[in-house]
Amino acid sequence: MPPPYSAPPPPSPSHPARVSELYQLLEPVAVRADSPRAKFTNWGLSFTCTPLAVFEPETEAQCEQILELARLEKKTVRVVGCGHSPSDLACTSGFMLRAERLNKVIEVNCDKRYVTCQAGIVLNTLHAVLADHGLAMRNLGSISDQTLGGVVTTATHGTGFNFPVLCKDVLSLDILLADGSRVRCSEDKHPDLFYASLCGLGSTGLILQIQLSVEPAFRLKDVQESRTFDDALRDMDTVARTSEHVRYWWFPQADVVRSSVFSRTHEPKKPLSSWLWNSLVGYHFLQFLLFVARYFPALNLWYGHITAWLISGSSVSVDDSHRIFNLDCKYPQYTTEWAIPYENTRLCLTELRDWLEGEFADPSGLRPHCPLEIRFSDKDNIWLSPSYGQRTCWIGIVQYKPYGLNVPYQKLFSRFEQILIRHGGRPHWAKTHPFGPEELRKRYEHFDDFVRVLEQVDPHGMFRNPYVDRHIFGKTGPEFGQRVFKEIQ
Repeated sequence: MPPPYSAPPPPSPSHPARVSELYQLLEPVAVRADSPRAKFTNWGLSFTCTPLAVFEPETEAQCEQILELARLEKKTVRVVGCGHSPSDLACTSGFMLRAERLNKVIEVNCDKRYVTCQAGIVLNTLHAVLADHGLAMRNLGSISDQTLGGVVTTATHGTGFNFPVLCKDVLSLDILLADGSRVRCSEDKHPDLFYASLCGLGSTGLILQIQLSVEPAFRLKDVQESRTFDDALRDMDTVARTSEHVRYWWFPQADVVRSSVFSRTHEPKKPLSSWLWNSLVGYHFLQFLLFVARYFPALNLWYGHITAWLISGSSVSVDDSHRIFNLDCKYPQYTTEWAIPYENTRLCLTELRDWLEGEFADPSGLRPHCPLEIRFSDKDNIWLSPSYGQRTCWIGIVQYKPYGLNVPYQKLFSRFEQILIRHGGRPHWAKTHPFGPEELRKRYEHFDDFVRVLEQVDPHGMFRNPYVDRHIFGKTGPEFGQRVFKEIQ
């Protein structure tokens, strides 16, 4: 029996005539084959693909036409926003639907404190609209350059002991399903579809509109200081529990942890900005060091020492919430991030420290130039959220790509992942990871429920791509390999 939110598609005219008509109707929003946008490359310059066709719809009616064309042509459709996911999550060899023009604000309700907007709106744009109405999102991740739809479908998180992942603030979703039916779902209406679509990897359908809970605009005061690893680890539990938001940057090369503790305030704005740091030193000089370290790997250790030294002083800044939540990600990068049960934080970080110290002591050991980022989130009930049922510590590692050039990272990330997995790690869905359905099923009690919903609403796999087929359905082979879209190393 079909689920209650599924409707049979309406009868269509003869196949060839309707296909021809749809191509004509979609011509204004179809990207020309010779356009740079006919090829997709993610922000990190780590994955690229050439879809069969790329569409940039401006209306929801055009979205319906794209899905009808895909059904008739038996093609897959992958929806992509700004391409910030550092994996092949957005890559496809079928149809690609770029959602950036689906960016309208439908409603701002100041009394009930919610906003309804199309899923393609970029967070930076949403912040400006909310600010005009004296509103703001209650928590944010490190950047606001991605679309709201991307945030919702990957369980993007910020930091805060009592703050869940961002999509926990979603009140309802309007979704266009593979069969052409449009469904509104929420906790109370079609809850299975709702919980499968939040952190649903874009595989349940095309999210058209999102109703999001917001709150009155606020400022944050950010107090930063540097300490040794042992001192920071000793007080980490106390700081995490007593602070509204805290983020740590750990420079293992220098045995330094930089804490960033931010809380709400009514103090006047005091932005922290410096052309010398933000541009000349903090961007151009450090990028040049990273470039040189590609040829002299030992310099990667010095990079960590220099960066830790440059930011070693204490600092205080006050600004609008989104400006404090966000930071400059600087350069294209490889990155992976894992969520572990909060109670495993101390043991996991200690094991990571011991491992990295061993690498630094080995003349032929790995030479990361990271810092590692450490954040926290409250538990939630979203089926595939890495924080499902558990308060979480997030630990991420990056390898920057100076001037967009590749750097070694695979062996470093593999050893990092092995430690996080031993401590109950769940991977961030937007980033590369090795888990297939067997491992995921052990970590997510609703994994099979998620698969069931996918098979109900999209039995022919219109919204799947190699990432979804590989990790959710366990498909193997060259066409599903993790590096099928990877650029040459």
